[in-house]
Amino acid sequence: MGFLKTCVLRRNACTAVCFWRRQVVQKPSVRKISTTSPRSTVMPAWVIDKYGSNEVLRFTQNMMIPMIHYPNEVIIKVHAASINPIDVNMRSGYGATALNMKRDPLHIKIKGEEFPLTLGRDVSGVVMECGLDVRYFKPGDEVSHKPKSLTHTQAASLPYVALTAWSAINKIGGLNDKNCTGKRVLILGASGGVGTFAIQVVKAWDAHVTAVCSQDASELVRKLGADDVIDYKSGNMEEQLKSLKPFDFILDSVGGSTETWALNCLKKWSGATYVTLVIPFLLNMDRLGIADGMLQTGVTVGSKTLKHFWQGVHYRWAFFMASGPYLDDIAELVDAGKIQPVIEKTFPFSKVPEAFLKVERGHARGKTVVGVV
Repeated sequence: MGFLKTCVLRRNACTAVCFWRRQVVQKPSVRKISTTSPRSTVMPAWVIDKYGSNEVLRFTQNMMIPMIHYPNEVIIKVHAASINPIDVNMRSGYGATALNMKRDPLHIKIKGEEFPLTLGRDVSGVVMECGLDVRYFKPGDEVSHKPKSLTHTQAASLPYVALTAWSAINKIGGLNDKNCTGKRVLILGASGGVGTFAIQVVKAWDAHVTAVCSQDASELVRKLGADDVIDYKSGNMEEQLKSLKPFDFILDSVGGSTETWALNCLKKWSGATYVTLVIPFLLNMDRLGIADGMLQTGVTVGSKTLKHFWQGVHYRWAFFMASGPYLDDIAELVDAGKIQPVIEKTFPFSKVPEAFLKVERGHARGKTVVGVV
């Protein structure tokens, strides 16, 4: 059963392939004609045949094992995978328009030909095969040089949330280990996968962190380094935050009504930035189509950016960005003991539907992981 559990919960997200990267692997100058060696052709997997609620998840023993089609691809034998809220949303059809365009840019296939579809973004395992142009990995590498201090279960919990948080904090927000000391950071939705990682990153960079979560998660976020904790269920959260000193940076993974008042908690005319992870890009494309959806998204972000700029603060959107170099930086922080994976619950492979339901219920305290091997 070893290899037969290879690419479970992922195949359509190629970013999951190149997580941990450190060194260039020298390859022979003579290339072989074959890109995929002879092996078993099917594997067990959880798939969906249509978009919908959790009942659409179906177990099969006969899912075709992916093959290398492009020279920059690798195949991974998956040991563990994790489930993110976006996986649950995609099960219901979220982002289907954009993802189908990526799979079939020339619109050759008819609607529905993406099924059976496997879901998932995070994996940890061992590289089995490499495309001809792959230089950083070789067969047998453990998750392409994952942090040495982590098990596969722990490593599978990090990449998607880590890169999403890193994108928001570093790439979009401009914070790093050289300019973050003493900065006041507010994290909305602090007990989830992105929030628990974000707390640890900015604390590693010596920021002052205020975390917003429910009371039963306060002990967790304090252990991760939060200096102040606000219970969003107790009294008027907006007034509580406004009573504190203004913030230099706000990371919002909650969205909704928070956007209407959160920017008032920033320091005016100081370069302070609000970054939200709740953006309408994929939803607009699903609702309006590709062209109109992109246009609507551009108008929305442009108008909000200008509006808040004239009020003395920066308004930004952020999302997952695949990056090998960023994961190298993250791996260094993990191995240095400055970041630890936060896993709320681990499910066996046979309980994937239960894992989806767990994530769908919300109120996460870290990540939900599925053991595969």
